Amino acid sequence: MKFADRLAQAVRQSGSVTCVGLDPRRDQLPAGIRDGIPNDSPDQWAAAYTQFCTEIIDVAAGRVACVKPQAAFFEQLGPAGTIALGEVIAYANRRGLIVITDGKRNDIGSTATAYADAYLGAGNASAWGSDSLTVSPYLGEDSLQPFVDVCDHRDAGIFVLVKTSNPGGGLLQDRQTDGQTVYQRVAELIAQMNAERRGDSGYGPVGAVVGATYPEQLAQMRAAMPTSWILVPGFGAQGGAADDVKHAFDDAGLGAVVNSSRHIIFAHRRPEFADKFGDAKWQDAVSAAIDEMNQALSFGSL
Repeated sequence: MKFADRLAQAVRQSGSVTCVGLDPRRDQLPAGIRDGIPNDSPDQWAAAYTQFCTEIIDVAAGRVACVKPQAAFFEQLGPAGTIALGEVIAYANRRGLIVITDGKRNDIGSTATAYADAYLGAGNASAWGSDSLTVSPYLGEDSLQPFVDVCDHRDAGIFVLVKTSNPGGGLLQDRQTDGQTVYQRVAELIAQMNAERRGDSGYGPVGAVVGATYPEQLAQMRAAMPTSWILVPGFGAQGGAADDVKHAFDDAGLGAVVNSSRHIIFAHRRPEFADKFGDAKWQDAVSAAIDEMNQALSFGSL
């Protein structure tokens, strides 16, 4: 089954458009995990990250569409961290969750092909076993094409950075050239790449990243890329709310998944959950935060 159709199926089966971001950070781990580190070594922290993320996956499985491990927090630990990332991706695969590896990779020619070959393809189809990968477009069309080619061969997907949620993104993305912004031109390219690649769901493998912190542009990008899944960061801790993301969806409630990382995985630290759950019941706090987000985003017709 094509990636876009598998993602549509995951959304329908879970009844959720939530994507749980897996961004493990040492100082925010629950005390029971953090205090169990016998020595301050990368191997120990990597094992803690694996435990933390797999327990989150256990809570999320069947209740959300996908998870998004952020490669940077694993790579921060060096080789041990990359092993942990591989373990987390494989575990999410086994639990039936779509995996979007957030690596923002790209280069040109054979290097782009190597990145695509490494990450794209669930299970044993690739070394990392990820269903999809975030990709930067700023080396041009020829840098994206190797990723698209691998998507074609392995039924994988990519999410291309279009209009990101950070305040500084506009420095380049909002610049005008030939009567349109850079992000509008990237969206135009994505629409072209998907034109002949639509699956049964009506969507293709080339998705887009558009932040919840720019709701007007999010609505514009939904119209500009009608065959692209949109990954929407910036919900929750970054300030995005349900009203900000509702225009990312089509009439059937498909077409977008909304990511939340800190607001879910560190929910035990949120004031409204701290007294009820705290570190001792951090998994219950994660569960409550998933329920809260699913309810907030239940305006579709799944």
